[in-house]
Amino acid sequence: MSDNISVSPALAAGVRAPAPAKSLSFLEGVAMIVGTNIGAGVLSIAYASSKAGFLPLLFWLVLVGSLTTITMLYVAESTLRTRAHLQLSGLAKRYVGGLGAWLMFASVCVNSVGALTAYMTGSGKLLQSLFGISPALGSLLFFVPAAGVLYLGLKAIGRGEKFISIGMVVMLTALVAATLLKDTTQMRNLLDGDWRYMVPVFNVVVFCFSAQYIVPEMARGFADKPEQLPKAIIVGMVVTFILLAAVPMSVIALSGLDDISDVATISWGQALGQWAFFSANIFALCAMLTSYWGLGGSFLTNIFDKFRLGNDELPLRRFGVLLLVVVPPFVLAYSGLVSFVNALYFAGVFSGVILSIMPMLILRGARKHGDQTPRWQCNWITHPLLQVSIVLLYLASAVYAIASLLGYLPSGW
Repeated sequence: MSDNISVSPALAAGVRAPAPAKSLSFLEGVAMIVGTNIGAGVLSIAYASSKAGFLPLLFWLVLVGSLTTITMLYVAESTLRTRAHLQLSGLAKRYVGGLGAWLMFASVCVNSVGALTAYMTGSGKLLQSLFGISPALGSLLFFVPAAGVLYLGLKAIGRGEKFISIGMVVMLTALVAATLLKDTTQMRNLLDGDWRYMVPVFNVVVFCFSAQYIVPEMARGFADKPEQLPKAIIVGMVVTFILLAAVPMSVIALSGLDDISDVATISWGQALGQWAFFSANIFALCAMLTSYWGLGGSFLTNIFDKFRLGNDELPLRRFGVLLLVVVPPFVLAYSGLVSFVNALYFAGVFSGVILSIMPMLILRGARKHGDQTPRWQCNWITHPLLQVSIVLLYLASAVYAIASLLGYLPSGW
């Protein structure tokens, strides 16, 4: 190489050259968490708990929501200790090593492809139920604007998620109120079920709370006010929990455990009447759209990080990577290989194990080798006993998933 050609320290270190930072407001940050979490998962957990019932589901929502918030805060502190804007796979490479980086990237890939595949099949079913078109055409109508916003980048995603998340909360509040006021609603349905089937529900719930991937992207948006990052995470996760509990509660109270569609809003809306059928399925489309942006955007920037592709705002380069992110899930959705709920289940199993272990290792490395000491740090939530409990719980669920796949244990639905 000629002595006259200089290489920037960032590129020499394998760090993606960040685009100029685009600040996020606190509400946009919260909306990114809520929008990413409230996607296909919220539409599938009622069906996934059709054998176990609502109470085991509520137990897992409380436990998994709390544990996921803790691992997200681990990632938050790690990003605040790091000057470079790295995604999860980049953080893993820096603080854990090459194997950790590949495991994290594989987790991002599996979780994102599983989710985006489910959004393709789910959006097709929803638009078919609303307008009578073919599922493939419905998925295509969803796919084009969703991928378009993804191409425009972080600020467009933040703004889109803010407005749609507010709309989702309003629609959901109206639907839950209508359910509670309807004379055929039976709250005793919430006591039905069999706790023996609770373990498979865990893995779908894990998927519902899989927003760890967007924490580094949020940190990039909060670079000018880092102390707001953990607050946005906690508020976003509390709102997520409320919404995740409200949807299956309403569906099960109204329809019972035996009459739930795999995309819950279809049976929920049918039970409430025509206006609700339309509103519930528009809510479902919005939920899929916001999650598509959150996970798709994170997947895209992880690819830029992992393969050192440079600035992610160069139009042609961004478009090429975008095709890698969005086309395979569309093809997979209509290959007949995976169903809506199973796509989420196995994505939750694999990514859950990786995301239970890796944030702990990343935080440990960041505290030893980070660039700076942030104003905010995790405190008692880094206790070793808590961390061991998290790892054992996720590993046990993975063993159950493999055993049920091989037919040794009962499946959950």
